[in-house]
Amino acid sequence: MYDQLKNMDSREIELPETVFIRDIDTRVFQAIALQALAKIEGIGLLEGNLFDSLLGREVERVKGINVIQDQKKHSVEIRVEINILYGINIPEKAEEVQERLVEDVSKLTGLHVSSVHVIFKDIIHPSEIASEEDESKEGAEFEAGY
Repeated sequence: MYDQLKNMDSREIELPETVFIRDIDTRVFQAIALQALAKIEGIGLLEGNLFDSLLGREVERVKGINVIQDQKKHSVEIRVEINILYGINIPEKAEEVQERLVEDVSKLTGLHVSSVHVIFKDIIHPSEIASEEDESKEGAEFEAGY
C-alpha cells in the first residue's frame, strides 16, 4: 500500500473533491413535455397545434409549458396550459397528463417532479378538428403536386 501512495500525485491529496454539475435547459423540459402530450388524445396546445411544435415550427418559445427547477432539491415544477376536446372528463384527463409528465420527465432527466399544475384554458369543439384535418389534407395534396 505504501508503494501505491508513493506513486500518487500530491495534488490529488491537496485539491478538494471534484464537484459534478448537470444543468438541463428549459427547452429540454419543454421538448419532453411536448412528446408526452403528443401521446395523449383529446388535448391540444394553446397556440398552433401540437404537430407544429413537434415539427419544430415554434422552436423559440413553447407557449403554455413553464418549468421551474430547484437545484438544491434536484426537483422540477411543471405547469402546462392546454385545451381539451369537448366531452372529455376533465379530472380524468388531468390525471393522465400529470402521470405522463411525471413518468417521462423523471425517467429522462433523473429529477424528482415536485408538482405538475395542469390548466385547462379552452374547449376544442369537434368541428374545429374536422376543419384542421381538411386543411392538413389540402396542404399535403398541394405539396404532393409539386
